[in-house]
Amino acid sequence: MYQLYIANKLYSSWSLRPWLLLKQLAIPFTEQLVPFGEGATQPHFLQFSPTGKVPCLHDAERTIWDSLAITEYLAERHTGVWPQDDDARAWARCAAAEMHSGFFALRQQCGMHCGVLIEMAQIDAALQRDLDRVAALWQEGLSRFGGPFLAGARFSAVDAFFAPVAIRVRAYQLPLPTPAAEYAQRLLNLPAMQQWLNEALAEPWLEPSHETEILAAGRLVQDLRQP
Repeated sequence: MYQLYIANKLYSSWSLRPWLLLKQLAIPFTEQLVPFGEGATQPHFLQFSPTGKVPCLHDAERTIWDSLAITEYLAERHTGVWPQDDDARAWARCAAAEMHSGFFALRQQCGMHCGVLIEMAQIDAALQRDLDRVAALWQEGLSRFGGPFLAGARFSAVDAFFAPVAIRVRAYQLPLPTPAAEYAQRLLNLPAMQQWLNEALAEPWLEPSHETEILAAGRLVQDLRQP
């Protein structure tokens, strides 16, 4: 059975992607959660990941790192990771790759946090460009392939790649046009996403650098975590 190594559900957007994909497609796996330590480097992650980063998938003696590589590895072994339709599959791969390698302002200014609601101090031009692109991309997929997911009627890897954006939209109350906002909420309502969020809120670990970075984005409106 696959072993998926992840970090704190409260913060780890990269971990969420393959975790959600495996859950939504009902692919059996065991979760190995290793919390972040303090600081930018995580030497204890080198015990299971050659890069010292998460996520990392173990399949017997084989190690697969990086969320996009894990997705393609799973796609070679399981149906439903990517859409069956050629056009939808090509679009979904492009959109997922764009998320994987882009949206730097969104990542840097709105770090993922499942446990707080923030009122942004400002939305600068770079962040607004990212939000505009997210909205355009989501609306293109929904209109072109009929929804309710980005590449058609069924959840696929492209939805998993944008799931952390849905959490950011909620956490930072980011403005999106109605179709995009409704799609973000649709992702948040998935049972697997609800499981991730609930388990994130119950985590006993806090990582100071993540907390400081996130609270620097604006005014704390509400802390959703359990005392």
